[in-house]
Amino acid sequence: MRWSTGWYGGSEHGRRPRNGRPVPGLGTAWSVGWPEGRVRTAGSGLRALAVIGDCGADGRQLDAALERVRARDWGALTRWPGSYLTIARDGDTLAVIGDLSGQHPVYWRANGPGTWWSTAAGPLAALDGAPVDPTALAAHLALGQPDVLGHRSLFRSVSRVPTGHLLLLTPEKTEAIRYEPAQYQRVSLESAAPTVRAALDEAVALRADGRPVSSDLAGLDSTTLACLALRRAPVTAVTFADPRIRDDDLRYAVRTAATVPGLTHRTVPGRPDTLYYAGLDDLGALPVTDTPNAYVVTASIKRAVLDIIVARQARGVHFTGAAGDAVLSAPSAYLSDLLRDRQYRSAYQHAHAHARLRNTSAAVLLRRAWPASRTGLCAAWRQLAADLRRQPRTWVPQAERPTAWTPLLATADWMSADVRGQLAKALEAAADEAGDTSTHLAQWADRQDLARVGAGTTGLRELARASHGVDIAAPFLDNEVIRACLAVPADQRGAPGRYKPLLGEAFSGTGVVPDFVLSRVTKGGFNALSYGGLVRYAPVLRDLLGPSSRLAAAGLVTEAPITGMLRRAAAGQPTAQGALHLAVATEVWMRQMAVAPAWWEVSPRVAAV
Repeated sequence: MRWSTGWYGGSEHGRRPRNGRPVPGLGTAWSVGWPEGRVRTAGSGLRALAVIGDCGADGRQLDAALERVRARDWGALTRWPGSYLTIARDGDTLAVIGDLSGQHPVYWRANGPGTWWSTAAGPLAALDGAPVDPTALAAHLALGQPDVLGHRSLFRSVSRVPTGHLLLLTPEKTEAIRYEPAQYQRVSLESAAPTVRAALDEAVALRADGRPVSSDLAGLDSTTLACLALRRAPVTAVTFADPRIRDDDLRYAVRTAATVPGLTHRTVPGRPDTLYYAGLDDLGALPVTDTPNAYVVTASIKRAVLDIIVARQARGVHFTGAAGDAVLSAPSAYLSDLLRDRQYRSAYQHAHAHARLRNTSAAVLLRRAWPASRTGLCAAWRQLAADLRRQPRTWVPQAERPTAWTPLLATADWMSADVRGQLAKALEAAADEAGDTSTHLAQWADRQDLARVGAGTTGLRELARASHGVDIAAPFLDNEVIRACLAVPADQRGAPGRYKPLLGEAFSGTGVVPDFVLSRVTKGGFNALSYGGLVRYAPVLRDLLGPSSRLAAAGLVTEAPITGMLRRAAAGQPTAQGALHLAVATEVWMRQMAVAPAWWEVSPRVAAV
């Protein structure tokens, strides 16, 4: 696992991370697992700066940025292309800055005379064996929005920096302060398009650095990345094509490869074992991650794709369109914001267009959107707390429930009454403590979706690196891409008249992406493979989530609803697939944490005393 850590304090800390490499110029800071070329620094002593990860700043820009460090203009250090951690020191002040999508999260914990910080919570917990925080884990399972409980991490005694904040350490205090505005200044779709195109181009160019390049070639997002990468290097494009999936990804991929010169296309055929939940009877074959890894459920599919890549070329960088949906479009939840702002005519027009696509009525969609338009985030959390104190709900698909600031997932109904009560108390405390919360639902939901997708992509990155030595690149999760896209209001990004109109506006007429791709209105799905896996591996899942599971022992799941969902899947009935997926990934993570490797070793300086 790649991570970074450091110590802030005047006394000897006594530890250092196992296999850690000191970050030049920053004294008590280390990187673990990162290649030397991805750890770059400027300055030393009282003023120093380091970036760890994929950062587009060159040496001259890093040196010049020391002036921004002196001015303590921390946000300016997050404006380079790429996705990276920033560490900046000015005198006795240290700023540790993660990214906007949670691929480089920041955690901290007090330790006697100083403070440890890290991009991984598990190692900080391991300093003294701090256990998992069951209430925070319940929030992870029941709510799926990382920032709901603010500074609480999945471990007791370990604090997390919320999205859009940085960790600031001084002799007086340690605190998380906001560096990113909670709301962006609105930019029209047409005005934002050139900025989005330039940001994506820079993000792709940064990774096309001489290594062999491959890319998914499936939906609109990954196809755009493949075409951008091809401007700088040969690209091996791969499409997972399983006859059980009824979509047109392969048809579009073949046509794209025939249209775009130099694009080498490979098809990845489905196999009997390329199903969801395959391989969960051998958890030792899965890499350890710091948070539950959603990709353990689809590991066999991802590995089949990676097998084809490494068989055709040397190990390099592989582009994925992860988070394209989150930044280029918007769920119809923005209807609540239109109603809140009394834009009733627009709300009806948008609802009518969405209704035609979903074979329902505008009135139904507006009724679902209305309650969230009449309340704010904190009030919504208090209502959730009240709901958790009632009896669990009868399951219906999430799409049929009213729009919510923080949706209560089906997993919440699988928990014990005691756990639900503890989560209710935590929600009420979070509502009491919340500060600069969003005034619009779509803005809040966008940030939470990105943090969730970013954490998941980190899990995919660990899977690809551990099993195949391939680096995963997800440009849609870069800070500058996020900023450019989310400045466009949700009602423009998610307008139903065009599919992902922001991407179409950015690349139409440029010759980079074929026009027939930009005009595509379909999207592939993996439902058949999910249901197939639920049926085939039901015995494994019953064992994994049964009475002997870690989640069951903590009251985070109960057996009856799990068994009921598996029966529904076997009968071909609608099932809470996302909830099962989340529960399985979390159970796997808890079992891995029980046998996690040793993160620390005694500092040689201490050992010599």
